[in-house]
Amino acid sequence: MLRLIGEVAACGPRGGCATVQTSEYAVLFGIVPVAFLGFGMSVVLVGLAATWWRRADRAALLAVYSLLLLATAFVAYLTFLELFVIEAICPWCVSYATTTVVSLGVAALAMRRSSTQA
Repeated sequence: MLRLIGEVAACGPRGGCATVQTSEYAVLFGIVPVAFLGFGMSVVLVGLAATWWRRADRAALLAVYSLLLLATAFVAYLTFLELFVIEAICPWCVSYATTTVVSLGVAALAMRRSSTQA
């Protein structure tokens, strides 16, 4: 949020968001804010999930699952950085990481279910 509008996101009583958002790890290649990647991934996931839902397109479900595997690895890396390198926790980052992992579980169940129906 800081990189987008110049302000720190509301973070709660424990803080941590400003520390995480201003760290060198909040931007990839010195240009792309990590938050942009997360937002972009979410938009793509919603589109793919809608395609799978409406058309029963297994390829879209496979794309969702694959993207979520990659995203889960990336949020695990970012969570590691928060805990052990930056030494600050951003609740927004934790909630995003949690929803990514839960979404991967849901996608895995959908993959399993769709393979038994095929």
